[in-house]
Amino acid sequence: MEKLNPFEIAQRQLDKCAKTLKLDPGVHAILRVPTRELHVSLPVHMDDGTTRVFQGFRIQYNDARGPTKGGIRFHPEETVDTVRALSAWMTWKCSLLDLPLGGAKGGIICNPREMSENELQRLSRAYINQVWQFIGPGKDIPAPDVYTTSQTMAWMMDEYSKIAGQTQFGVITGKPLNMGGSAGRGDATARGGLYTIREAAREHGIDLKEATVAIQGYGNAGYHAARLCRSLFNSRVVAVSDSKGGIFNGEGLDPEAIREHKTETGSVINMPNTKSVSNEEILELDVDVLIPAAMENVITEKNAPGVRARIVAELANGPSTPEADDILHKNHVHVIPDFLCNAGGVTVSYFEMVQNFYMYYWDEKEIHERLDKKMTDAFHSVLNTSKKHDINMREAAYVVAVKRVVDAMKLRGWI
Repeated sequence: MEKLNPFEIAQRQLDKCAKTLKLDPGVHAILRVPTRELHVSLPVHMDDGTTRVFQGFRIQYNDARGPTKGGIRFHPEETVDTVRALSAWMTWKCSLLDLPLGGAKGGIICNPREMSENELQRLSRAYINQVWQFIGPGKDIPAPDVYTTSQTMAWMMDEYSKIAGQTQFGVITGKPLNMGGSAGRGDATARGGLYTIREAAREHGIDLKEATVAIQGYGNAGYHAARLCRSLFNSRVVAVSDSKGGIFNGEGLDPEAIREHKTETGSVINMPNTKSVSNEEILELDVDVLIPAAMENVITEKNAPGVRARIVAELANGPSTPEADDILHKNHVHVIPDFLCNAGGVTVSYFEMVQNFYMYYWDEKEIHERLDKKMTDAFHSVLNTSKKHDINMREAAYVVAVKRVVDAMKLRGWI
């Protein structure tokens, strides 16, 4: 597969929006690049007695609407351009959901699968020691992302608290429940996405009880999406995949059984009573809902004409290229763009921040109700903008989000 630069794609998406909004060229130029970047070297003492130096980043894209917010990724193929793109998408995501936050992202180039728990803890603390002056409850609030967990966040929060000289729950979100975390955080990304799928299905007259679903990616978001498709809508998940391949059963798959099989074998492939499908084939299955929940740039101009789903719900970040967007829109495929579809995670992270600030915590039912309202309101603001301007859903999401950021910049007197 062709390797595409995610930040260039993020910039091209913004460029389209700038034309629709008729942005001043100077304002457009400001929005095309991050406000600030921090590149750090992280010496870590390894279990074998050696010292390795890891490279890390923290990028704060735009803070016009408030302190920046965004996850920290541990990945062997992490790049600064990926982090830049994700920080941009976080800016638009927070704005689209009308959260009083800007966008940021962080990452460390490492392979957590080859590191012990003690090494990961030392790496996590080393990162905070390098970036602590640039983050904080009123500055920049990190969260978990690819290959980081609530445990990672607990170590980072503890390290920051040691430096600050007092417990600082609000410095980070995605923490364990008994360390200032929020109920409902575990499946928030998928649950928020399912609320938008429900609204899209209503718009297009699709009965989700009769609907078929294919999911590319069976990590946290993909698993919870499969589980919630059944429990919320009784939809039939007929195909799922991971990095090694996929499985198909037209009668429907059991998400829990797949999870157990993957835990035991390391992959969803070779599940009993299923047929093998590739990651490429899963994107072109004849289903009602396709959920890309893995990596970026999987739907391109080459395979977009073969997408037969009526709804594409982007739980992954950046799964479709701009060329693919145009093709899908022309073919009347309803795309729920990534920074709308997967905004449930940052929304519940925001709820966690609010709860940390006033030291009172909501139960899961209240979290779900508040998340449902936020996602539903955001979906319809995008849908209405799409109809008003006769543009696709991604362009409409950009119009809503970017206008709010620009308005905040004007109010601050930046432009």
